[in-house]
Amino acid sequence: VARRVLGESHITTLKMRWIYAEALYYDTGATLDDLREAATTLEDVVRTARRVLGGSHPLTPKFKKALQMARTVLGAREAGRSVVFRKPPNAAPPGTA
Repeated sequence: VARRVLGESHITTLKMRWIYAEALYYDTGATLDDLREAATTLEDVVRTARRVLGGSHPLTPKFKKALQMARTVLGAREAGRSVVFRKPPNAAPPGTA
């Protein structure tokens, strides 16, 4: 809905797609297709962020880091290795949520 209402390049749309992709690759039950979707989504988010926000915007490196993580998780799972996370990336400190 955000993509349709706000447009592909709106910052809210980019953030929502970032969070969606992170939810996919942090899900221990994610399929390889889910992980590929996460990586593809983040590739698009990074490309759009660079074009619209620029490389110096504070969110652009965060999007890039998420893309690197998605690719790492996908590569590990394709190789048959499991992935364990210590803490979700955007988790609020305990007692603040």
